[in-house]
Amino acid sequence: MQAKFLISFVVAGLVMAGAGVAAAAPGGVYDVKDYGAKGNGSTNDSGAIDKAVAAANAAGGGTVRFTSGTYKSANTVHLKSNVTIQLDAGATITGSSADSYDKPESNQWDDYQDYGHSHFHNAMFSGDKLTNIGFTGAGTIDGGGNLITGNPKSGEADKILSLTRCDGLTLSGIKLRRGGHFAALINGCKNVVSDHLTIDTASDRDGWNIISTTGVTITNVNIAANDDALVFKSDYALGAKLPNGNVTVNNAKLSAVCCNALMFGSETCGDFTGYQFSDITITGAHKSGIGIVSMDGAKISDVHYRNITMSGTYSPIMMKIGTRKRCGNSPGVGSISGITFDNITGTHTGTSFSPTIWGADSSHRVSDVTFTGVHLTVPGGNGTMGTGVPSNTATDYNPKSIGTRPSYGWYLHYAAGIRFADSSVEFAKDDGRPASIVNNSSNVSFDHFTAEKGSKSPSDLAFQSVTGYCVKDSATTSGSALRVSTTDSTSNC
Repeated sequence: MQAKFLISFVVAGLVMAGAGVAAAAPGGVYDVKDYGAKGNGSTNDSGAIDKAVAAANAAGGGTVRFTSGTYKSANTVHLKSNVTIQLDAGATITGSSADSYDKPESNQWDDYQDYGHSHFHNAMFSGDKLTNIGFTGAGTIDGGGNLITGNPKSGEADKILSLTRCDGLTLSGIKLRRGGHFAALINGCKNVVSDHLTIDTASDRDGWNIISTTGVTITNVNIAANDDALVFKSDYALGAKLPNGNVTVNNAKLSAVCCNALMFGSETCGDFTGYQFSDITITGAHKSGIGIVSMDGAKISDVHYRNITMSGTYSPIMMKIGTRKRCGNSPGVGSISGITFDNITGTHTGTSFSPTIWGADSSHRVSDVTFTGVHLTVPGGNGTMGTGVPSNTATDYNPKSIGTRPSYGWYLHYAAGIRFADSSVEFAKDDGRPASIVNNSSNVSFDHFTAEKGSKSPSDLAFQSVTGYCVKDSATTSGSALRVSTTDSTSNC
């Protein structure tokens, strides 16, 4: 009798599990179809997904699994700690145009960053103060063209993944498509790991914004964005100036149709330190290929780039200290220092945005930057022009915020401790400007530097009000000595 009762109890439990009440098991797998998901592309599966996430969390953690199928999600899924979303090959979660996502929460710190950075609830997946969460597998999350690239109305989502103050995030194997304003936006997080992540937002806006986050390892990432592809920022959306750093990015493929491929900023409240970027291919950026801007008081230091190839960038390398000061802690002027570039090649197309290092003033210089084996080819094609300092909008971070540089290659303004070694700059079309101009700077050296000579350019290197310049073992591409002009400058060779 007892045996028959026990068998009946077990069978009943299995039936209930099949009906959508799966037995809780720490570390177990929770198939969303056991919680009512249809995966047919038309039924709204958000409620079933939320139930599976809640069950895994209640059991102490587990994996919420999506087997092959198309899962429409018309409501925001609320992530929970110790839960991993696993998308099998052939599984796709798609967005909806029903305008039924969570509305954006109020934020008293709205004025210090763009709207999309200030609000987090209006996403396909959102979570705050979570630990040990992840998205893994081989499937896809696709906004489906239903997510908003501008400021969303109530019920509209403008991002796929939105996480704040998380600890322990894994993003690996999956693909994020058509994310609206952001495919992924994380703010105030730590301990982030990503491997073989693919993002395609070339028809929308940003790829992955990593904001006020520490302890990040990204490998084998492929991001094709319209706006910024892979960008590191620090804003005031969480009501505090937060740290950033201890970041490694290795083996990345990046492109940005309109904007920046690999970028610091423009939101730059908290300080950034300890970044390693290596083995990266950039195949387009109509702003900066590599951009480092400090606009809101941030100190950016200890940043290293190695083995990077760029093509199709409008500004291959851009560093600027600006004075927008859009941060809630009454920031001063920031700094950029301790930056190295090793084995970098780049072709630069379409504009006169010469590679640039631009400090804010004589007290806020870009400093301690070394270029070793950096070889850039720029468009050229300009005639001879005056060599005075170009115009600048100090509150704008874009390459176009500085007027046409009077050098076709490097233009340095308010810089200190800048070293070029075994590097070169050439043009695609003859140019009447010097290869490089250094203005109001100190301790700048060109060692084994090669520059292409413009047939009508007045000089190859020009130093204007520079204390301590040095040019040695350098030549034009034809092997002749570089023509060096100086104004109110002193040599320290």
